[in-house]
Amino acid sequence: METVILFPAIDLKNGQCVRLEQGDMARATVFNLNPAAQAASFVAQGFEYLHVVDLDGAFAGKPVNAQAVEAMLKTITIPVQLGGGIRDLATVEAWLEKGITRVIIGTAAVRDPELVNAAARKFPGRVAVGLDARDGKVAVEGWAETSQVTVLEIARRFEDAGVAAIIFTDIARDGLLKGLNLDATIALADAISIPVIASGGLASIEDVKAMLTPRAKKLAGAIAGRALYDGRLDPASALALIRNARAA
Repeated sequence: METVILFPAIDLKNGQCVRLEQGDMARATVFNLNPAAQAASFVAQGFEYLHVVDLDGAFAGKPVNAQAVEAMLKTITIPVQLGGGIRDLATVEAWLEKGITRVIIGTAAVRDPELVNAAARKFPGRVAVGLDARDGKVAVEGWAETSQVTVLEIARRFEDAGVAAIIFTDIARDGLLKGLNLDATIALADAISIPVIASGGLASIEDVKAMLTPRAKKLAGAIAGRALYDGRLDPASALALIRNARAA
């Protein structure tokens, strides 16, 4: 349990901190006009690692909210993992040089697996793969399209690539507070050697407790979004549970 991390999420749209429902850009709720202030707030609450997604970038295929990301990097000192619009090695390199700890490659992991291999070789431990699933099949282009390949098929391609983590999102649950899809996430974690982070639907302290049970021992953590923003998940309680599990 020493590696389990709870990542607070900041999703960026038009330079603002938002949450979507099921990845639908038309169903966005603005939670903070100042992402850097939101990042600072998460640090003050005791979080150790931040998860950031450039939503506009995911659709555009290139970074769009770079200004907001750079403002966050100037404001906080905890590690940040960033996804959205990272489709080539130059973008990977640019973000890592600016201070991002780990980049997340999503669409390009499906369309251009060699990019993941090249990036992971060049920057060991600093490249994660984001696999977002709709009914078990991987969705791409900011979830606008669903491919014909399964999450497990894609994940297995990167078994020996040196990928730091797979971030697995169940789109059907994302932003809806229905609870993590731990069954599917644990099945994926048990089938591969790469650490897996659960994402999509984390709703309450019960999800955090479930993530710390023996059957979930291979999970590297989970991402919390809407539940933190609307107060359903108390950060102090969640982080205390994780600290106690690490110490046990």
